[in-house]
Amino acid sequence: MKKGKKLVALFLVFLMAFMVVGCSKKTDEAKNVSGDDKDTGKSAEESIIDEQKTGASEFQTTFGSKVFDNVTLTVEVFDRSNAPEGSTVINNKWVDYINECMGKVGIKVEFVAVPRSEEVSKIQLMMASQTAPDIMLSYSAPVVEGFYNDGGTVDLAPYVDAADQAQNLKEYIGEECLNLGRNAENALWAIPARRSVTAQNNLFLRKDWLDKLGMQIPTTVDELYNVVKAFKENNPEGRTDVVASSFYPDDITVGALPFLTSISDAKSYAINAGSAMDFLYSDPGAGEYFRWLNKLYNEGLMDPEYYVRTDQTRKEDFVSGRLGVFESNVSYNVDSMRGSLLQALRQNNPEADVISVPPMKNIHDGQIYNIGYSINGAYVFIPNTCKNVEAAVTYLDWLATEEGGFTLFHGMEGEHFNYDAEGVPVVIDPVYNGTDKDWIRHDLFLIGNQGYYKTPEEFAKATSKEAPGYEQYVLDNYNNASVGIVRNSPTYTSPIYTEKNTEIGLLKDEYLVKLITCKPEEFDAILSELLKKLKDVGYDEIVKDRTDYFNTVYGN
Repeated sequence: MKKGKKLVALFLVFLMAFMVVGCSKKTDEAKNVSGDDKDTGKSAEESIIDEQKTGASEFQTTFGSKVFDNVTLTVEVFDRSNAPEGSTVINNKWVDYINECMGKVGIKVEFVAVPRSEEVSKIQLMMASQTAPDIMLSYSAPVVEGFYNDGGTVDLAPYVDAADQAQNLKEYIGEECLNLGRNAENALWAIPARRSVTAQNNLFLRKDWLDKLGMQIPTTVDELYNVVKAFKENNPEGRTDVVASSFYPDDITVGALPFLTSISDAKSYAINAGSAMDFLYSDPGAGEYFRWLNKLYNEGLMDPEYYVRTDQTRKEDFVSGRLGVFESNVSYNVDSMRGSLLQALRQNNPEADVISVPPMKNIHDGQIYNIGYSINGAYVFIPNTCKNVEAAVTYLDWLATEEGGFTLFHGMEGEHFNYDAEGVPVVIDPVYNGTDKDWIRHDLFLIGNQGYYKTPEEFAKATSKEAPGYEQYVLDNYNNASVGIVRNSPTYTSPIYTEKNTEIGLLKDEYLVKLITCKPEEFDAILSELLKKLKDVGYDEIVKDRTDYFNTVYGN
């Protein structure tokens, strides 16, 4: 009987050690451990054998599956110099909340501040001096993968890939996004932070002017030109200072889509994608886009000094009612983070209306294409100076739970938000949230970009609630930025491009302005001159390097 009681007691102790409040749902995703374990020296095959013998992986990284013995982790956090009075990025109520939760599994978290403006140089210095925190992040894939190739970071595959490991993390990130952090040998050099939505940019226009002119929403390049011209020459308000466009000539996005030829094929787009220079060198359609901008400029439909305009002057043009047609961030017209510009415009002109529209149809195949951000943003990695990788990955797994990432981003129900009838979190007081949590929420939620959301639809619905009275604008904006065939920007950067970046930058600064502002009869000669100089810089090598890389991704 005593023996039986002892067994029961031991079982209860065992059970209690594994009971942790707030664990999220786990996934049944199954993968084999890959790569060698740098801490134990065991090969992937030996780790698999151990797992088969014990029924569990050597490293338990699903939050709640293991209680650690008072492990202290150091974690990088961006310092944007925006902390409210009485708080810092390393000492605030949310850091306390993190430690309250992680304390349940024997982990203490200390944060290390890194100025956002010095991200790359600072982490390079810390990695070189072996003073890096246990968990780091960067938006530069070449930098992070370079750390791994130089032996400075941990292969996370042995801590993530097995079926019982990092289950919350894998469910939230998704296999496609997670694989962006792998190399050809299947080593996991980083955890890519998944974007909640990849919608990037939109075309916007003055809908009230369009209606007064009796015109329809444009769907082709020719129709868009007619709208731009009508806004300038027959403005319903009699304004003579109207400008259209404000397109992005140095970073080809939505405005160029109707002209490009490579977008119909995903591989070709990936090879050609990047800056305006990439497209100008590889895709004849890009030249036609700049020819179109040149036409607008020479007909007085663009600001004659567009090249010195800033985001601030564009906001001023918007609020003053001067902008007729332009391209910008996905929800620029009503985004509270950018000043709720339509709301401000309506204070002076209650009838004004600025809406987004779908991209124009491609002139080559009649399809609608959209350009989206890459499916990930930052890269989270663990330096080989970390003394407990298992605990570090467990922390990342906790960030994928509702107790973790959801709460850090959305806050507490009843204090920061309430659920609506559809289960969407609705902000109670945006001003309070701004100083209480919003200033740091993105930087604490390391494994996601743009917030904790499971689907793009969930993101759009929740984001729309942050613009009371303009919810439908937000929903329409995200729909228009996602409609049609979406080509996500690739994350690969050619090392040759990096080497030639200064020379390429000088050519960009000179020739992108020339192409738009020259006389129409000079356009072809200037474009040919630019293409020759790009060739001399070594652009053929860049294209070959990108082609070789994407042949491995998409196949020859």
